Amino acid sequence: MSVKTDDRYKMVEKTMKKLGFDRSALIEALHTAQDTFGYLDKDTLKFIAQRLKLPYSKVYGVATFYHFFRLKPKGKHTTVVCMGTACYIKGANVILQKFENRFGIKAGETTVDGLISILTARCIGSCSLAPIAIYDDKPIGNLTIEHALAEIEELIL
Repeated sequence: MSVKTDDRYKMVEKTMKKLGFDRSALIEALHTAQDTFGYLDKDTLKFIAQRLKLPYSKVYGVATFYHFFRLKPKGKHTTVVCMGTACYIKGANVILQKFENRFGIKAGETTVDGLISILTARCIGSCSLAPIAIYDDKPIGNLTIEHALAEIEELIL
């Protein structure tokens, strides 16, 4: 779809204009674009880079650095596994591995049918509940492997 014919780009443009097309508008522009498009594709990143007069590599670098931004459409359901120190020590890595094996995808990917996305976070900030995962915006802590698998299975029923 062309930038000239897709009205969603006007929303992103409006955000950048409000901030004076200043380079500091980058993160806000990326948030608006992701809210508008659902994810950040290459054309959208190029558009933002051009309008803010930034190198594409800078825009891509920021979009890939922050966990919040997605470069691919997410699935109908999303599970985020916390990989912070407390969660990792209490088995989050094993939970993630079980998810990857169960759905045949790696962290950061979506199943072919678009049903499940599995993501990781550096830290969710709920260390006392380790290990913790977020299932469609619902955090569940003190997970066992069995409980974690049951929760993700419940999403697809």
